[in-house]
Amino acid sequence: MKPGQLELLAPARDADIGIEAINHGADAVYIGGPGFGARKSADNDVADIARLVDYAHRFHARVHVTLNTILRDDELEPARKLAHQLYDAGVDSLIIQDMGLLELDLPPIQLHASTQCDIRTPAKARFLQDAGLSQLVLARELSLEQIKAIRFATTVPLEFFIHGALCVAYSGQCFISEAHTGRSANRGECNQACRLPYEVRDAEGRIIAHEKHVLSMKDNDQSANLAALIDAGIQSFKIEGRYKDMGYVKNITAHYRSLLDGILEQRPELSHTSSGHSTFYFTPDPAQNFNRDATDYFVQGRKEDIGAFDSPKNPGRRIGWVNKIGKDTVEIETDADTLLNNGDGLCYFDLHKELVGMAINTAEKIAAGRWRVVPKDPITELRHLKVGTELNRNRDMNWQRLMDKKSAERRIDVRLRLDETPDGLALNLIDEDGCSATVKLAIAKELAKDASRSEASLRENLSKLGTTIFNPVDIVLNLSQPWFVPASLVNNLRREGIEALEAARKTMLRRLPRAKPVEPPVPYPEDTLSYLANVFNHKARDFYAKHGVKLIEAAFEAHEEEGEVSLMITKHCVRYSLSLCPKQTRGVTGVHGTIKAEPLELINGSEKLKLVFDCKPCEMHVVGKLKRGVAQSKVKEIQAVPIQFYKARPSV
Repeated sequence: MKPGQLELLAPARDADIGIEAINHGADAVYIGGPGFGARKSADNDVADIARLVDYAHRFHARVHVTLNTILRDDELEPARKLAHQLYDAGVDSLIIQDMGLLELDLPPIQLHASTQCDIRTPAKARFLQDAGLSQLVLARELSLEQIKAIRFATTVPLEFFIHGALCVAYSGQCFISEAHTGRSANRGECNQACRLPYEVRDAEGRIIAHEKHVLSMKDNDQSANLAALIDAGIQSFKIEGRYKDMGYVKNITAHYRSLLDGILEQRPELSHTSSGHSTFYFTPDPAQNFNRDATDYFVQGRKEDIGAFDSPKNPGRRIGWVNKIGKDTVEIETDADTLLNNGDGLCYFDLHKELVGMAINTAEKIAAGRWRVVPKDPITELRHLKVGTELNRNRDMNWQRLMDKKSAERRIDVRLRLDETPDGLALNLIDEDGCSATVKLAIAKELAKDASRSEASLRENLSKLGTTIFNPVDIVLNLSQPWFVPASLVNNLRREGIEALEAARKTMLRRLPRAKPVEPPVPYPEDTLSYLANVFNHKARDFYAKHGVKLIEAAFEAHEEEGEVSLMITKHCVRYSLSLCPKQTRGVTGVHGTIKAEPLELINGSEKLKLVFDCKPCEMHVVGKLKRGVAQSKVKEIQAVPIQFYKARPSV
């Protein structure tokens, strides 16, 4: 990307969703290939990705493929072959985590640093740029000031997540799933232990919180911060969601396309990276999709209300309350303009603050603002439902049906000019990017009997671009006389012109160049790497050794960590969220002395984890150890990584 260019980057679970992301205004999409992506069940074959590439490139939009798991030695060659297949399919870049890939014979394709690279400092960002990475996905936890510092130290485009689910851990720094189940988050198999309920106890065994989802974050929403992020140096605005459905991608992409276009209109020095403009047949509304309420996380500084502690589910939007409960029906009071539908999903919080779903079989309006509904489940199974219970709607069938239809189209502005030639006519087309094409028609010139009608017919037939990706904004007839031209010949000329223009656009689109690493290799910011660096193969070890690292420890997935270690490192602080941070209580009336940030304990069934607070960087460590059964069950996989590493782990 050039300075001043902005990219809206949307997720694609599959090629069809990716195509709709493009239609709804994405400048680029990211999608998983047939393997080695950090979302295990979001794989796509190369042929489908090639289909997406062909469609995206018509709008000069880009397709980035995730190849962002850490790799065993026996996976390096398959990953290398896949990289070549994706390059041949026209993919614009690979999003990677494993630095071992930089030591392989890859095609000349751009490499982007995945969020799992845990980029939080100017020094690390600069190193990755100098090592040959062309775009950097920054950590979600950064503030505007931290982003500015990284921008000052680098020149490559910076990417930042602006919407969707939040991992509570620094990406790439969570090993709870691997330790407890053998499913590695760094290999796309996270079991989402962060969404479980926990009992929180202090050092004396007192219960601080009971059955709270204290590691579950609200969903990211940077709608109000886009201009500030641009000023801080972000160029690529990334929407989370490679597991999300079509409706989510349509709606959220359209939402941010509208917001960014508003900024572009006000700031002519900025531009988007792809062509065309999208017209929406609906009004985007992020609240309609699955979300755990919204937070802008740490962009504007630390806040107390970033957690979705009551439930990791979708609480929906408030629509009313229970007025009456019958044997098989529930009467609901709503606002006068609220419409309920058969199939809607309602929900409420029970007495234990747990979310209970109430799907509607049938909904009947009985008066203005009053509805009688028949729930799908027996009323006796709707826990703690009573008169006065507030109800939310978390599935709106009207909205879902709207998203199931065609909801947007994307067009590229084009100007057409019809000229005379010695032996007929020539049609010239030039689009908003300056791409042009000219096609000719040999025809005997014959004066039209009705000049005005002939001109109107020519304009009408030249403007029929409805089935193409183009939108006619100007049609010029540069003719000396009102010639008669049969409609069939004009239509053929127009079709040939559009085909020629698409071919010209395809020729104009250049592959993104692969960045060359600085020579000689620049030193890594540290000379010691712990298991937190996720080094899982010989090539990754060679990469860091080449960059001056002296002591390298194997990734946690190598199961060499037998004692207690940090299984998660996070900017989220449970003590702070529960108003128990020493900084919060200092000077508070009624609090005697200084409350120390002593460890807390998390308990879920038989699972126990320790919370250790590192107050200087304001971080929390979730400490535990690898289960013996997990280690034994994965002996075969670990044997595929016969690396002799040197222990150099810093103390926790």
